[in-house]
Amino acid sequence: MTEKHKMLKGELYDANNDKELINDRIKAKDMCYEYNSLKPSEYKKRDELIKKILGKTGKKILIESNFICDYGYNINVGENFYMNHNCIILDAGKVEFGDNVFVAPNCGFYTAGHPLEPKIRNKGLEYAKPIKIGNNVWIGGNVIILPGVTIGDNVTIGAGSVVTKDIPSNVVAVGNPCKILKKIRE
Repeated sequence: MTEKHKMLKGELYDANNDKELINDRIKAKDMCYEYNSLKPSEYKKRDELIKKILGKTGKKILIESNFICDYGYNINVGENFYMNHNCIILDAGKVEFGDNVFVAPNCGFYTAGHPLEPKIRNKGLEYAKPIKIGNNVWIGGNVIILPGVTIGDNVTIGAGSVVTKDIPSNVVAVGNPCKILKKIRE
């Protein structure tokens, strides 16, 4: 089994000594560099390029510069998606955003993790767990979402939160670690 197959299955894999993964990251980072270098007024070129970077997109999306990802092909965004400036998606695992998702500046979505045991971690091994964001979600500024987290529909995540565990639908959640503050009526 290749390192890429291990990565996509959520198993320990070596990202730094595998030519296929290294080349995939270089390709994505080159495209992100190009995307981030385009003028805001070049919206048609920007739209075409971001749709090449990402795995799947809705028709109406906007991602502001600077945007950085590891692979791109593991990121799926729904319709009416907006991501503000300076967001990072470490997409060794799948990252899925539903429809009507708004992401404030300086957010991070990190599917990659490292073993807690130093001997294994020092071998350069890592794992990736998927992140899933539902429909009608607003993620405040400076939010970090960690590997394996699912956020339900109709959720607001407060600014500065670190989301370490799943968040159910129809809630406002905030803090570090992120916890439910209140329920939202449907």
